[in-house]
Amino acid sequence: MAARLLVERGHEVTLHARNDARAADARRALPQANAILVGDLASLAETRRLADQVNKAGRYDAVIHNAGVGYQERYGKTIDGLSHVFQINVLAPYLLTALVTPPERLIYLSSGMHMGGRAQIDDLQWTGVRGTARKPIRTASCSTSCWPSRWRGCGAAYWSNALEPGWVATKMGGPGAPDDLSLGAVTQAWLAVSDEPAATISGQYFYHQQPRRVHAAARRAELQADLLGHCAELTGAPFPGARDRGKSI
Repeated sequence: MAARLLVERGHEVTLHARNDARAADARRALPQANAILVGDLASLAETRRLADQVNKAGRYDAVIHNAGVGYQERYGKTIDGLSHVFQINVLAPYLLTALVTPPERLIYLSSGMHMGGRAQIDDLQWTGVRGTARKPIRTASCSTSCWPSRWRGCGAAYWSNALEPGWVATKMGGPGAPDDLSLGAVTQAWLAVSDEPAATISGQYFYHQQPRRVHAAARRAELQADLLGHCAELTGAPFPGARDRGKSI
């Protein structure tokens, strides 16, 4: 896990947990953690409170957005009436990014499965595709390339990148996944703290510390603007420095 790697290298680490029980589990697993903040990403209100907790703790050097759920799970809605997968994987990292004081580095966990996604955002809630394998481009692959342009001129100096851990043996990937789980954590920690030229760049997508191609649509300014516009409408939190939907970034 990336947090353990960072602690072992002498960095102060703050963890996030969905609830108090998970926070206690995290404390037992990594007692060296500086703090554990609690908030359920399936609730917009709790995600806002989580952002408040982060800001009260002070500006962080790096924030790693690596919470997520699998698209294969049974379709369900959150307390806010939104798709469970969409709210956790897309809306929560958007809202946290919009509300938290910009760190020097932003890291978003994505998935190589986005390469087979639909480059359209007409059905972000999956209301017409329940029970099918159709899936949208995961937000990190699209959004990481537009954060630098979106925050340009807002007084924030930072690097923003995304990565895919590979097909790894997690609850999402399943026990038979062939990739090395530890290498995904290595890339997260590397992007968070490394001073190597390869890590101190922005708007890139990585796999095991190496740049990787993303779906061509993820670089489209109009698609980026539309996605961020929809997220702003659903959360009531416009992205700092965002322009009108549909205009070039």
